[in-house]
Amino acid sequence: MEIRRVQRVGHSTLTVSLPNEWTKEQGIKPKDILFLIPERDGSLKIMPRHVAQREEADEYIVNADACDEPGMLERIIVGSYILGRDVIRVISANRIGKNHVDEVRRIVQKLIGLGILEETPKNVLLQCSIDSTKFKLDMLIRRLALIASTILSEAMLGFKDKNYDLVEEAIAREDEADKIYYLAVRLLLSAQVKPAIAEEVGMVDVIFIPAARLILQYLELVADYSEDLAREVLEMEVYRNRLHEDFVNRIFHLSELTQTILQKSIECLFARELKVANQLLELRKTLEIESNRLVREAPEIPYIRSILSCLSKIADKGATIAEIAINRALEDPSRYAGNVVRAVKHVRTLPLTIEKK
Repeated sequence: MEIRRVQRVGHSTLTVSLPNEWTKEQGIKPKDILFLIPERDGSLKIMPRHVAQREEADEYIVNADACDEPGMLERIIVGSYILGRDVIRVISANRIGKNHVDEVRRIVQKLIGLGILEETPKNVLLQCSIDSTKFKLDMLIRRLALIASTILSEAMLGFKDKNYDLVEEAIAREDEADKIYYLAVRLLLSAQVKPAIAEEVGMVDVIFIPAARLILQYLELVADYSEDLAREVLEMEVYRNRLHEDFVNRIFHLSELTQTILQKSIECLFARELKVANQLLELRKTLEIESNRLVREAPEIPYIRSILSCLSKIADKGATIAEIAINRALEDPSRYAGNVVRAVKHVRTLPLTIEKK
């Protein structure tokens, strides 16, 4: 470690000289460009152009021959994408099998910004060209919540009105939810290690990053549960006329309560509405009572209990997001929960002693 003194140049510029030995090793000459990267711990990383370019162009090799289980190659590509890897090359010693090629092509359609640049019998080159400045994480969270909510809404409306085309549309939306989820997690993980990206995507609140990851996971699960529910609705089409309309309306009302918990929990998250979030948790208790009642009273018709189970799981995830919203509100009581909670600084007092004369 070397110690260098900061020097002032002009009225406002501060400079530090670079170690001579290091500049020679890196081949740095006057007027060369250096990259300065602030780190989370307050340190500053200095990188020559050739090192920065090498970092940007790191290529990750995936051996397709070693991916000998179904779905393994696809999941490795997704994991690499989420970890922020921009260049991924899939290789094979002989020839990439058709199943692996199909996996690559299928998953590329679900990963925003990832495309096939080169394809030969023995290798496939994938590159991601995401511009993180175009996305804000709060908008991606809202977008994912909206897609999940729409899948649920269309599935239940189709169930109520016997509109199975609408149910099919709901199922088709799940792919869009996956795209938003993978992109959001990629940006979130990048924000954890690169302060510049954190600022670009609007995730400067370090405390919120783990919670945001959890929220994204829950919303993706809500989209999955909603898709499962839609498929159950399609499967029970032949039994639909055996259901009394009053019972159908009660299930539909339960889905509306579920929607309320899901949608308002996201609103509370960003508005940090402590009281509303608490009301949603109380509403979850009411919903659970009604759900249990419907399960007991449900006729012996296939898929009804599965639909009720999906609604209960979605409500649980919405309630958990409401709990996170309460925690967020409590992070800064003076702004968001001041009328309920306030911080008081305790002043330590010393006992007063009186000296007798």
